[in-house]
Amino acid sequence: MTTPVVVLVGPPGAGKSTIGALLAQRLGTGYRDTDADIEKTAGKPIPEIFIDEGEPHFRELERQAVRAAVAGHAGVLSLGGGAIMDDGTRALLAGLPVVFLDVELADAVRRVGLDAPRPLLAVNPRQRWRELMEARRPLYTEVARATVATGGRTPDEVADAVLAALDLAPAPRDRTQDTTQ
Repeated sequence: MTTPVVVLVGPPGAGKSTIGALLAQRLGTGYRDTDADIEKTAGKPIPEIFIDEGEPHFRELERQAVRAAVAGHAGVLSLGGGAIMDDGTRALLAGLPVVFLDVELADAVRRVGLDAPRPLLAVNPRQRWRELMEARRPLYTEVARATVATGGRTPDEVADAVLAALDLAPAPRDRTQDTTQ
């Protein structure tokens, strides 16, 4: 069974997609986002799934996407912000190199924007985000091998911190492409 080299968890606006893609590039591996997997499977964006079929249906699709990705992806994996709410998902993550990208509200709002199509943040996004974090923070820390604060850091700095936290070395660069030798 292949397992991910890094699993990123955190709330909306933590930078999971950006950091995940950077990490995959640095580690010379693939990147996978379970939210993208869900959208591909459903044939529509996540907000439409919430509207058309409801949150329970979305959460079932999410459980399936996480299970498939954890079992079949050996690269960097980003999970949707609420994936850790499921007991089975948390059990699947036990022992894996999970990193919680911890973000402050102001940074999350700046990154996500208050008008972004986030179903669970649709009404009073700042208050709702705080409530989500209050409920989810203990679960993020439960599954995480490491926590990396993203506040005041560039994506490159966050990626460096994730690599350091997991004691991972970047893939060697192709020296034939390096003109600064």
